[in-house]
Amino acid sequence: MPRRSGTERQEARRARLESHAAETDPAIVLNAAARFLEARSRSVDEVRRHLAMAGYPAALVAAAIARLMELGMLDDRAFALAWAESRDRARPRGATALRRELGLKGIDRGIVTEVLAERNEAALAQDSGEESGVAGADEVAAERLLAKSRARLMRVADLRARRQRAYALLARNGFDPAVCREVSARFAAAEPVPED
Repeated sequence: MPRRSGTERQEARRARLESHAAETDPAIVLNAAARFLEARSRSVDEVRRHLAMAGYPAALVAAAIARLMELGMLDDRAFALAWAESRDRARPRGATALRRELGLKGIDRGIVTEVLAERNEAALAQDSGEESGVAGADEVAAERLLAKSRARLMRVADLRARRQRAYALLARNGFDPAVCREVSARFAAAEPVPED
C-alpha cells in the first residue's frame, strides 16, 4: 500500500475530527475511552484531554467519564497510588518529583497529599521491624536509587566526589535536600573505596 502524503494525512485527520464532532452515540465515545485505557491506567484528566483532542462533544465526554468512574475503570486515587508504587519499584523518585508528575497527570492536590502520606506511613510501618533507622518513604526510595546506581558511583575513587555525585543524582530525582544530604553521606561512608 503506498504511503500517504502529508496533505492526505491532514485531510484524513480533519475528516476524522469532523466525524467525531458530529457524533451523537455515547457508546462510541465510551468505547474510544475504553480503548485508551487498554494500554495502562490513566487519570480522569488524561482521558478527558484525549477525548477532547479527538474532537468528541464535551457532553458525551463527560458522560463517558462518569460511566467509567461508575464502573471503577477510572479512579484518580487508585491511579495515584499505583503511580507512586510503580515509581518506588522501578524508578525511585522523591515526594517533590512525585507531586509534580501526578500534578501533570491532572490529579487533585488533596489526593496527591493523601497518597504521599500513605506512602510514607507504609514505609514507616515496614521499617519499624528493622534496625536501619530509615525515617520515611523518601529515604527508602533514595537508598533504592543509589543502590541501582551503585556501580557507576563506585567508579569515583574520591569519597567526597562520590558523595557529591550521589547527592546530585538524588536532587535530580526530586528528593528533598535534607534527604539528599543524609542518604548520600550514609552511602559514601558505607561503601568501601575501590582499590586500584
